[in-house]
Amino acid sequence: MTQTDWREWIGRTGSRADDITPTPIAALAATLDRDDPPPQAGDPLPPLWHWLYFLPLDRQSEIGPDGHAKRGGFLPPVPLPRRMWAGGRLTFLQPLRVGDHVQRVSTIADVTTKQGRSGPLVFVRVRHEISGPRGPAIIEAHDIVYRDPPRSGEASVAPPAAPAHSAWRRTIEPDDVLLFRYSALTFNGHRIHYDRRYVTEVEGYPGLVVHGPLIATLLLDLLRRHSRDAVVDNFSFRAQSPLFDTAPFAVAGTPADGGKTVRLWAADAGGGLAMDATATIA
Repeated sequence: MTQTDWREWIGRTGSRADDITPTPIAALAATLDRDDPPPQAGDPLPPLWHWLYFLPLDRQSEIGPDGHAKRGGFLPPVPLPRRMWAGGRLTFLQPLRVGDHVQRVSTIADVTTKQGRSGPLVFVRVRHEISGPRGPAIIEAHDIVYRDPPRSGEASVAPPAAPAHSAWRRTIEPDDVLLFRYSALTFNGHRIHYDRRYVTEVEGYPGLVVHGPLIATLLLDLLRRHSRDAVVDNFSFRAQSPLFDTAPFAVAGTPADGGKTVRLWAADAGGGLAMDATATIA
C-alpha cells in the first residue's frame, strides 16, 4: 500500500474511559523498586504513570503473531513486521489523582513514509488528550515506527555516544522478570519483551527488548529520586537504539538553567545513547 493510502488514516479518532485505581500504582512502584507509601484517594499520579491505564483490551482472537492486536482498526495496517515506540512529547497541565474518572481521546495526527538505511520506514503519530474531573490534564504526542528486520549479514549501526558525565546516575538490571512485570502492568502482549525464542529467531534481536515506555518512566523516576518536589510541565523523549536484557544499562541526568530543565538519557553497557530526553520543571 502506498503512503497516500496510509494517510487516509489521518484524522481517525477513538476514545476510552478509565478510573485511576490504586493497585497499578502500588504495583509499578514495587516494579521500579520504590519504597512508596500505599497510594491513597486524592494522591497525584506521577508523570507517565497514566500509561498504566487505558490498556489495550483486544480479545485473544484479535491478537496477531507478534502479540499486538492484528493490523488495522484504529492504527493503519502497516505490513512491516517490526513495530516500536519511537518517542513522544507530553505536556502535563495538572495531575490526575487516585480515584479520578478519566477520559482519553486519541487521534491519528500524521502518517509518513521514509526510506531508511535498512529499508522503508512508516511513522505514525498519535495525539492523546486526557481529561479528568477538573478538566484537561495531559496532552501527549506518541510516535510509532514500523520497519523491516535487518537483512541477513547486515551490520548493525552503532548508536551515538551518551554524555560522559552526569549529576545523577542509576544502573538498571533489565532481567526478564522486570520486563515481564512491566508487560503485565501495561497489558502489553508484544512478544519481543518476554518471548526469547520469538525475539531472537523471528525478529532477529540479540535478547529481550526493554520497553521504550519503561525506559522513559525510569528516566523521570530518576528525576523524582533526586528532586522529590519537582513538578514536571513538559517531557519529550526519543529512542536512539534498543536496549536488551543481555546487559545492564544506565539512566542518567543533569539539571540545567538553574534547575528549570533536566536533560535525561539512557546509555547501554558500552556507553551508547539509547534514549535522549528533556524535562522542564515548573
